[in-house]
Amino acid sequence: TAFAMPAMAQDAPSGLRVGVIGGLDIIRPGSTEDSDVPGDDQSTEGFLYGIDAGYDLALGRMVVGIEGEWSDSTGKTKSDLDDPNVFGYGEVAPGRDLYIGARVGFAAGPGTLIYAKGGYTNAHLNVLTSNGAIDRKEKFRLDGWRIGAGVEHAIGQRSYAKIEYRYSNYTDADFEFRDGATSNIFEVDTDRHQIVAGVGFRF
Repeated sequence: TAFAMPAMAQDAPSGLRVGVIGGLDIIRPGSTEDSDVPGDDQSTEGFLYGIDAGYDLALGRMVVGIEGEWSDSTGKTKSDLDDPNVFGYGEVAPGRDLYIGARVGFAAGPGTLIYAKGGYTNAHLNVLTSNGAIDRKEKFRLDGWRIGAGVEHAIGQRSYAKIEYRYSNYTDADFEFRDGATSNIFEVDTDRHQIVAGVGFRF
């Protein structure tokens, strides 16, 4: 028993990791959003998919690390002025979302890591044309921050699976026109809720 106990108190995982993610993506106006439309609370929901990578440094049972992510979403919305629940950006579809940040966690048991994360996110909202097709040459560009928490569990000597919840808030935006011109930066309040699962590999 004495020899077995140190093996149970495993250190946190460390090193370079890469993975794929997928899950639920919901974007909606934030609590301070005001477009003078009563009940302006329509959400855009879709399937999120993407890739992520990071580097973790183990400090005993604790771990600190940096990570980055690219993701996209299948969601889209159409504004109906006869409907009191209108999405504040009009007819748009979420585009690519970039994230870079840090995470800190601890080994809760053999092969299990509980962690929190936070950092910067930059996202696109692609404008929809009148026939419903996505025009990727015009888009809103949003800047904001993200926080989240999750659980990661080893499923092999170097592989792992994870599930996490993330909340993002976008506070600044501009609009990029088809000819490449951009508008001035303006303030926004847009919330993003995501529940994602992922699998990855450590090197």
